[in-house]
Amino acid sequence: MGVMIAAFMRGITRLNDVVGRWIALLVFAMFAFLLLEVGFRYLFNSPTVWTNELTQMLFGIYAVMSGGYIMAHRGHVNVDLVHSHLAPRKRAVLDIVTSTVFFIFTLALLWFGIDMATESMSSWETSYSAWNPPIWPVKLAIPIGTALLVLQGLVKLLEDIAVAFNLDYHTPEDTDSEGEQL
Repeated sequence: MGVMIAAFMRGITRLNDVVGRWIALLVFAMFAFLLLEVGFRYLFNSPTVWTNELTQMLFGIYAVMSGGYIMAHRGHVNVDLVHSHLAPRKRAVLDIVTSTVFFIFTLALLWFGIDMATESMSSWETSYSAWNPPIWPVKLAIPIGTALLVLQGLVKLLEDIAVAFNLDYHTPEDTDSEGEQL
């Protein structure tokens, strides 16, 4: 593959890696907030109105923003009944064919996510709970996370095309091993 395509693939994978590592830190914040809630509830008999809702919002952001990272590290669930028994080239061809379903779903999610986030941001939507925090940032994370997932899906598709047609390309892992080609 061309140098520009390989650079694009490495750049997208690197971006998803950085975003995923930062988003993973939200687990510590969620843990701290839930621990704080337990402490206030059981030690001081004074539960908070905001910790559970904030934790749910952080988990929502965590879930939608981690998709690209998970795909970059091949962590998504895969049904291996047929897939694992195929040779690498046949597996790549199967992945190319089934990627159409992936792109239909994720592009629809991106389209509707943009619409939902735009509507939420235009009205500065809040949760209407007792705490009433803004929820438009959570809804904004949906199209951002989906865009990162679509881009990583494009990287995976390009890798599968390279494997299926015996093209030379650089995988993201190659950057760690000083540019070896497959």
